Amino acid sequence: MTALHSELEARRQTLIEKEPKLRARDIAARLGISEAELVALGSNEATTLRLKPDWPGIIADVPTLGRVMALTRNEDCVHERKGVYGELEGGSHVGLIVGEDIDLRIFFSQWRFGFAVSEGARHSLQFFDRSGSAIHKIYLTETSDVTAFDELVARWTVEATPLDIKPKREPRAPLPDSEIDVSGFQVAWDAMTDTHDFHGVLAKFKVDRAQAFRLAGETRARAVPTASLRNLMARAVERKTPIMVFVGNPGMIQIHTGEIVNLKTMGPWFNVLDESFNLHLREDMIASAFVVWKPGDTGMVTSLELFNPDGELIANLFGKRKPGQPEDEAWRALVADLFTKEAA
Repeated sequence: MTALHSELEARRQTLIEKEPKLRARDIAARLGISEAELVALGSNEATTLRLKPDWPGIIADVPTLGRVMALTRNEDCVHERKGVYGELEGGSHVGLIVGEDIDLRIFFSQWRFGFAVSEGARHSLQFFDRSGSAIHKIYLTETSDVTAFDELVARWTVEATPLDIKPKREPRAPLPDSEIDVSGFQVAWDAMTDTHDFHGVLAKFKVDRAQAFRLAGETRARAVPTASLRNLMARAVERKTPIMVFVGNPGMIQIHTGEIVNLKTMGPWFNVLDESFNLHLREDMIASAFVVWKPGDTGMVTSLELFNPDGELIANLFGKRKPGQPEDEAWRALVADLFTKEAA
């Protein structure tokens, strides 16, 4: 154990004793290291093993664990969903898992470090990007197969080496509005036949996502109060309307589909606390919110999109919808009520 290792371990222990509920992400920030480095540091209470960087291989084995909890987060929001991982589709760069409970869009090219962590009876697989920021975590539940976890870890463990942590990439500053071909952008928007075409339109016109909604015109995107998330979710609970909640980071998008039941605010955090789905969102970090209408193959698709002060997407919400089916009218009614409430 190096002197630096010993010093970090001592400082971490002091932090935990003073603030036992402090999350790993916050402990790492206080210590001035990345979360991946904190996990690699290990402790007397936790066994940490490095995983071979064959991310598709590892994720393809996760269904053997049974019912687990999948966690994906960004700076301002944590998305937790319980269920059984389905079959991994896709390739070595982009993967897809589609299921009623676990629904993921995976960008393996962003993954750099993986660990298996056991803290007493609590077992997890944790994955991080080049800067040591968390991409995705998988926690065993009380019904998970611990033997299968041990077998998976034995199959994918490699010898630990020093982490080559890279600085976080600075986000690219958007072009000034004056340099955007706004009319061309709007024409391309209206010509979309699939909502997935939107990323290509953004790239073609070199427009940032939040900037796009500002420039789209009110028939395509309209700013709404930052309290719209709270209002929409409250109505969804009252009317038992199923919704889709997307939360992501550069390496993963995680999706919940279904009804929500239990909403609770704790300090700055707005929470959904249901048995299979938890959401923890820093409501105070919502700097802007837009209702967005994009043309799709079965008609218009409506979303609520939330951004932080840096223009980064926190989360976006849609109505429950399967490919080839039109949008749920109950969802459209929820969104329409945002404007009625705003007018009132």
